[in-house]
Amino acid sequence: MKRSARLVVLAAIVIAVVLWLAACAPGDAAESPGYVSGDGTVTEFDEASRGEPLDLTGTSFEGDEVDVADYRGQAVLLNTWYAACPPCRAEAPDLVAADERDDVQVIGINSRDDAETAQAFDRTFSVEYPSIDDGDGKATAQLQGLVSINAVPTSLILDAEGRLAARIVGRVEPSTLTALLDAAAGSSESGAAG
Repeated sequence: MKRSARLVVLAAIVIAVVLWLAACAPGDAAESPGYVSGDGTVTEFDEASRGEPLDLTGTSFEGDEVDVADYRGQAVLLNTWYAACPPCRAEAPDLVAADERDDVQVIGINSRDDAETAQAFDRTFSVEYPSIDDGDGKATAQLQGLVSINAVPTSLILDAEGRLAARIVGRVEPSTLTALLDAAAGSSESGAAG
């Protein structure tokens, strides 16, 4: 292939990549550097299509083992996040409030931050639920097919049996979160403090 033809092909590839990345970024890319967020799309799964309980294990940033099976009987909200992600910061108070419910356990999954950064985030937002240190990608691999690795935050809601009940790609609105957790926990009450 001639040099000029290679340059044309290379230019086309570069343009395609730039357009693809711009399409993935929410709003003005200048306002949201460094992350790709989802659009808040919610997918609910009816009882018949929920399949088997999800197996997910890992180690928290504090060094404790985390296993979603330990929380059977509660709804579990799994949330992918990292400290510099603006929508992750915006939804943190809502996740903290959800974790205060007796019938809900929140578990974070963070593949980007070191322990010091993740723990500083927890202190800033009064987070008491564990986050799996997923620097090695093992937790994300256990969620293959359920979580878009590029869309942060993404939340998965498991029912009391540990089966996938809902998925939210992007920041979750508080009223939507409450309704999804109520349905997954089998609760008619919302926000029961624990």
